[in-house]
Amino acid sequence: MKKIALALALLVPAAASAQAPQALLESKGCLGCHAMDKQVVGPAFKDIATKYRGDKGAEGKLIALLKSGKGHPVKAEASDAELKAMLKVILAARAGAAKPAAAAATPLDNATCLGCHGNEGFSVPGPDGKPRALHVRTERFEHSVHGKRQCVECHQDITAIPHSKMAHKVSCIACHDDLWKAAQKEGKTKEHARLGVVVEQIDRYMKSIHARPSRADQSRTNATCYNCHDAHYVYPLGSSERAEWRLSIPAVCGKCHVAQRDAYAASVHGREVLQQRNPAAAVCSDCHTTHDIDSPAKDATKLAIVKNCGGCHVESLKSYTGTYHGQVHRLGYAYTAKCFDCHGGHGVQRVSDLSSSVSPQNRLATCRKCHSNATPGYVSFEPHATAHDFQRFPQVWLSAKFMIGLLAGTFLFFWTHTALWFYREYKERRERKLRPHVDTSELPLGETKQYRRFGPWWRLAHLLFAASLMVLTLTGMAVLYAESAWAPVVIKALGGAKSAALIHRVAAIVFASVFVVHLVVVFNRVRRWRTLQEWLGPRSLIPNWQDMLDIYAMFKWFFGKGPRPMFDRWTYWEKFDYWAPFWGVTIIGVSGVMMWLPALTASVLPGWVFNVAILVHGEEALLAVLFLFTVHFFNNHFRPDKFPLDVVMFTGSMPVEDFRREHRREYDRLAASGELQKYLVDAPSQPMTAGSKILGFTLIGVGLLLLILVLVGFLGHAG
Repeated sequence: MKKIALALALLVPAAASAQAPQALLESKGCLGCHAMDKQVVGPAFKDIATKYRGDKGAEGKLIALLKSGKGHPVKAEASDAELKAMLKVILAARAGAAKPAAAAATPLDNATCLGCHGNEGFSVPGPDGKPRALHVRTERFEHSVHGKRQCVECHQDITAIPHSKMAHKVSCIACHDDLWKAAQKEGKTKEHARLGVVVEQIDRYMKSIHARPSRADQSRTNATCYNCHDAHYVYPLGSSERAEWRLSIPAVCGKCHVAQRDAYAASVHGREVLQQRNPAAAVCSDCHTTHDIDSPAKDATKLAIVKNCGGCHVESLKSYTGTYHGQVHRLGYAYTAKCFDCHGGHGVQRVSDLSSSVSPQNRLATCRKCHSNATPGYVSFEPHATAHDFQRFPQVWLSAKFMIGLLAGTFLFFWTHTALWFYREYKERRERKLRPHVDTSELPLGETKQYRRFGPWWRLAHLLFAASLMVLTLTGMAVLYAESAWAPVVIKALGGAKSAALIHRVAAIVFASVFVVHLVVVFNRVRRWRTLQEWLGPRSLIPNWQDMLDIYAMFKWFFGKGPRPMFDRWTYWEKFDYWAPFWGVTIIGVSGVMMWLPALTASVLPGWVFNVAILVHGEEALLAVLFLFTVHFFNNHFRPDKFPLDVVMFTGSMPVEDFRREHRREYDRLAASGELQKYLVDAPSQPMTAGSKILGFTLIGVGLLLLILVLVGFLGHAG
């Protein structure tokens, strides 16, 4: 490859030659910084001649200075004879004398530029009078992503050599943007895909805190591209040079962020990077991001930093998002504890380190930064507990396995029951087997009479139960499945996570109040019961042996092995619907109160109960929601006999024929005893019936919508 003498002139000692002095000045690169009668980078030759005029030892002094590099940016790589020849021209210079060959004629390629800038130690005085290093390491530059580009593509204001002494401006943004536009115009975006990534990074940088004016000096930005990147040494992704450059990032950031750099240097991350030279350890840009960095006081930045922590600590982030802190974080709110709130930021240490903010002896103080009334029980709370590690978290593991068994067993039975029931009932309707048992028009009861099943208080309790449960489902499942696309939308519509939490608790109070009032009423009634018939008779909701016989008979009917069974006042599935809330409300209610009052809970119980409470609260709620909006809806509204809606729980009464068909044993008993008449009421008015249907369809519609949202959340969470 052709070598240009100017590029090597100051790097390789020259032998004595017959070159003319003016040719030597050009070949040695002197004319890149000096001119005959004009200061460029260095003084004009005439000024040097004037300074040493009359000094007989000038030649010797200047040769010594040039060879030592003292008082000159670089050591002169030339023989004494060559130096004497050049100095003869310099010391004889005077204003207006013929100028040596103009450097402007030299082509402005990289070799020309590196003729000066490629010299070790090349520098010029900066604005503060101190030397400003301008040396570019040729080999390193050629290995960089910019190595194949010409210097003047970036330094576009330099058009001649020697160039004037001025504040040169380089725009990384304009250059990359122009190149990308050219690639788009030429249809070469695929070939220059990485350039497109750089342009995206530029767009993010322009919105970052670094691109904003400095508070100290509004004439400049907080940080430019070349404050963070050394433009001459930007290396390709995956290269060994880039891995080495990555280790220098803390020092680069530390030029501005001194205190943060010092704290980082003493941290577990800093020791790995600065002492162990571990390229996999976290550096500033891993946590704070790179080009779209913003103030860490902003919510968006806090959320981004947590996400970035999870880039390395994958399992820890996953377990964190299973806690209430993490669920609120997933919803896009930054007021709950983040990684750095507990572990610290720049000075983070291993948990086993006694100086760590989450070491056992420091943990309570750390909790009290947010929970001022935190009690010692907080210390044993496991923010990163999982249900997959029995050795470390046995209570959570056991609770999870129990809940999985409960959900699986419940739905295995009832969904099978539902499918078989639908099959048999639909088949009989297709075969027209389901015909009226009685012609009600011939009954002495009249067409306007119905059987009253539920009084007004039962219906009001059911309505409050249903409404509050749907509110609890919406607000609770949005937190449980915070990663779902719909959850942040719902929470935002409710006024934010804090508002949603308040709504959830109000709905919980309504739900629990209805339950407690019902218990009081029931207790007041059953305390007067004196006989076994009252406790286990047909009007009691307590399960009895007849319920087992009814289940057996029902399954025989499902498989076509027997007639459809006849039921008394309460069917076995109605009793299950009644008793299930006793279990559900207890589990959900107690765990909810524990999480609502953490300081009180932790004052008497160990912290791991919060881990169990979070798990069972969510899993039991999931069981209740899925059961109510599938099994309960089918039993009462969606099976062929009832579809599309049964309004008895809203009107309180049902047609006599429906009552006789569905509760035949009770009908026969009341008819035989003559008590049937006292349970007959007028059919509800048309407005009452219409209103009941509107209310019923509304509740079913809301319930089905909630069911869809929950299933989307569950499947996304499981995936």
